[in-house]
Amino acid sequence: MSGWHEECGVFGVIGVPKAAELAYFGLYALQHRGQEGAGIVAFENGRHRVKRGGGLVSEVFDADDLAALGGSLAVGHNRYSTTGSCRPENQQPLVSHCLGGVIALAHNGNLVNAWELRQDLEREGSIFQTSMDTEVIVHLIARSHRETLVERAQEALRSVRGAFSLVLSDGRRLIAARDPDGFRPLCIGRIGEGFLVASESCALDILNASYVREIEAGEMVVIEAGRMRSIPLDGKRDAHHCIFEFIYFSRPDSTIFGHPVDPVRRRLGHVLADASPAEADIVISVPDSSNSAALGFSERSGIPFEMGLIRNHYVGRTFIQPIQHLRDLRVRVKFNAVRSVLEGKRVVVVDDSIVRGTTMRKLVKMIRNAGASKVILRISSPPILFPCFYGIDTPTRGELIASTHTVEEIRKYLDVDGLAYLTIEKLKEAAPAALGYCTACFDGVYPIPFSHTPSKEILENGGDWGQSPITKCEEPWSPL
Repeated sequence: MSGWHEECGVFGVIGVPKAAELAYFGLYALQHRGQEGAGIVAFENGRHRVKRGGGLVSEVFDADDLAALGGSLAVGHNRYSTTGSCRPENQQPLVSHCLGGVIALAHNGNLVNAWELRQDLEREGSIFQTSMDTEVIVHLIARSHRETLVERAQEALRSVRGAFSLVLSDGRRLIAARDPDGFRPLCIGRIGEGFLVASESCALDILNASYVREIEAGEMVVIEAGRMRSIPLDGKRDAHHCIFEFIYFSRPDSTIFGHPVDPVRRRLGHVLADASPAEADIVISVPDSSNSAALGFSERSGIPFEMGLIRNHYVGRTFIQPIQHLRDLRVRVKFNAVRSVLEGKRVVVVDDSIVRGTTMRKLVKMIRNAGASKVILRISSPPILFPCFYGIDTPTRGELIASTHTVEEIRKYLDVDGLAYLTIEKLKEAAPAALGYCTACFDGVYPIPFSHTPSKEILENGGDWGQSPITKCEEPWSPL
């Protein structure tokens, strides 16, 4: 998958010595959710320490940083900007000094009424330091007249609309919450006498912590003095879990929305093989996100699975930055074809999605140059036709190749011998039943209305739909 980037990862820990170290490893496990920056705020004895920076978790923190942070409570964040630019002040967790002390907040998602709320707050005298919608929540908490932080956070979160899975602390308690639609995952773990909160369960596994449960949609959990209590945020309504968490975003070893990810992706491959069979010698994936779907396609079709593409996992931010203008080299740095596997073979390439198509075109060329006699492409999701406004960094609709071109036109552009996607119906058939899903990127049905409504022109051609300034940190799409 290219052109569509992960949202963010959040992590919280309370009641454990050296909390910053645990937060580091939790964020390390959540690195796939954001590689633009990372941050940890640690609390101990009424004091807080902060370290934030750009790049991968391993690039931001060293052993001295973690020792200095210490703490028995920590809040962490991995960032990929969805709203707000790539500026240093937009790194999270956000730290605010307000009545009652310091609060730290880490947020995954997008608020669709942030622009309206921000204008109201600015008219009332609030001064914003960042261009993130997350800061709206901080100001709402700070301006609340409720007595306790828990009550102020509850009031603030009832005012916002959109997607949020967040972790918040004042150094005494850890607060975690999910929006009533449940767009993004968030789970609770237990380690010794302490608790953990993480975007995905893989962040618990790295610490050998036990999985307790998923935080429910529309639930706020408060952890304090070794106890956990649940507070409802809003009236119960139909959930709209982001179906792309199953398709692409979450790690296959995670449990999200109460279901393990790997079996779901394998079912996507099974259904894809049934719906769009192919005559071929081998099946390969575009590692790593489509590995499970490709294995499922192989299992159902009987075509052997092979490792035809190898991914370089050691491409750090500092290395890739100086050569961003060399787009072909960027793909070759990240992937390499295995000639001994591909040469003379009819190859089925399974990927989870096509966004712009630019990277896939280069991969197909790489596979052909390695000697493949035939390249057939199978996609384990429907065509992406619409941008996401709920926490994913998506191109505008005009940049989405499937929104402006037919499947046959895309096939010719990618230079493949065959191309097939899953339908929305088949996608839902493979996904866990009894869960409500957001499929707006496929069908344009947005479950939450926008207070600052995107115009038809913005939805189709892109532009600022009402959030703070949006800066895309990615290469432009090349038209057919």
